Amino acid sequence: MDSPEGPPPQRLRTLPSRLTNQAAQTANRIVDQALAQAGVRRYHYALLAALEEYGPASQAALGRRTGIDRSDMVATVNDLAERQLLERAPDPEDRRRNIVTITAAGRRQLADLDRLIAAAQDEFLAPLPAADRQNLIDLLTRLVGHHGDKRN
Repeated sequence: MDSPEGPPPQRLRTLPSRLTNQAAQTANRIVDQALAQAGVRRYHYALLAALEEYGPASQAALGRRTGIDRSDMVATVNDLAERQLLERAPDPEDRRRNIVTITAAGRRQLADLDRLIAAAQDEFLAPLPAADRQNLIDLLTRLVGHHGDKRN
């Protein structure tokens, strides 16, 4: 991104880490705007997607699977439960723990969100033809796979 003073130094303009960060910021903004149309945030989408794909789970397990922090998980579960998009029930094996389950309304909402997310991905990747899009996904998947277990 150029400033009123001109472009950044060449060595900055070609750093993969810097370019990836700039692309991520743009992608996050586009996705956030798309999800805002439905009155939700990325955590809502991630939680509903995890529940739909993997089935009922404890809040702790969902936090580990989605990368949502414990305090954010509580707020997200509370919000989605108020909207009747998921249900909480005590775990029969450990009454201190809740099991979270997506509802039929949550599945319908997730389908709507999938359409918004797909449109956001198309907007973000607009300058790339289909082959380049797939190549980018493959390359990013390899990078995340290689570095993913080193985050903590």
